[in-house]
Amino acid sequence: MAKINLEDQLCFPLYAASRLMTRKYQPMLEKLGITYPQYLVMMVLWGENRQTVTAIGEKLFLNSNTLTPLLKRLQQLDLVSRERNPEDERQVLISLTDKGNKLQDDAFCLLEPLASAADNKEAAELRLTLHNLIRLLEDTE
Repeated sequence: MAKINLEDQLCFPLYAASRLMTRKYQPMLEKLGITYPQYLVMMVLWGENRQTVTAIGEKLFLNSNTLTPLLKRLQQLDLVSRERNPEDERQVLISLTDKGNKLQDDAFCLLEPLASAADNKEAAELRLTLHNLIRLLEDTE
């Protein structure tokens, strides 16, 4: 019977890299008063404001059970607002508040050094490879 070795698994370096990356962001995000998952939601909204909960969840690969508490906390922090879609009352629209928009400038100032450190050809190739892996994994579901 073949042995399963940690070093041979693709999942482990992905898991370890994700944890380490999140740990690098943590001190800066604490200064902003948000968590890494909340930061991901904010980045989605900074890219395109006023989105449904479903659309945000699809972009972040999160179901509504995970996303709803994140959104409620962001609303309590006055970073986003939630409203029913007037065209479809079943949908909830999430929009940035003025404070949420301003947070983007603050985040850029704090996180730019970390982002620029990963702004090179190797990082771009890695991002492309990871996006391809995501598509591959989605197709096998």
